[in-house]
Amino acid sequence: MMLRNSIDGMDNIFHNDIHKNATIIVFGPPGSLKSGMVFSIMSKYLKSSGEFGMYLTIEENTISHLRNMDSLGITVPENLLISDYSDIRSRFEKNDTADHPDFLEMVDGVIKFFKDKEGDNFTTFGLDSLGGLYSLMDTSDLRVKMFHFFKKLREYNLTSFIIMETPRFSNIIEGQGAEMFLADGIIEMGPIEHQHDIHMYMQVIKMRSCHHSRKKHLIDIGENGISILSPVVN
Repeated sequence: MMLRNSIDGMDNIFHNDIHKNATIIVFGPPGSLKSGMVFSIMSKYLKSSGEFGMYLTIEENTISHLRNMDSLGITVPENLLISDYSDIRSRFEKNDTADHPDFLEMVDGVIKFFKDKEGDNFTTFGLDSLGGLYSLMDTSDLRVKMFHFFKKLREYNLTSFIIMETPRFSNIIEGQGAEMFLADGIIEMGPIEHQHDIHMYMQVIKMRSCHHSRKKHLIDIGENGISILSPVVN
């Protein structure tokens, strides 16, 4: 059970679990714990399952990312590979002297490499973030490219978490919006005023083949990492 058993309190949101190879977008403004939530879900799931996962951080290097996760009390299991932009580039620079392919093709190539290496044990993938990916690729025919990218993630039989950033004071989502229609699930995260203070919340907007709460749930950060609290009361 991937989501329900990953983070304390998550079973209050999900009444049954997501299907394998689902592609889920986690979006929200800067500082809304998107990376922490995705990394925590993946870390705890992989630690309990023994499967293999890959977390690709494009806008932050691996050392910086790990420092941030450590500050949230999130530990990293040995079976979770963390890769960044430099890792992706270096793999192609070592193996190919010709013109480099589009960065999206590079990402697909690295995923395929580890899928071939790990086989069915490679089950979980995280991308941080979609905006970072767009800044490094040719965005012409973007909807078609993302359709095929999401399709390949499903064909690799990966449960994938795609982080997407939005401006803090806007409902406009980074990119052209096609991602929301293509994804199997959408999780929103953001700040909310609660009892005269600012807290973070998580809300499931869409999750195919899954019975879930649609309420906003408060998030807490303690010694054991992130946990889900009670629904927000208006």
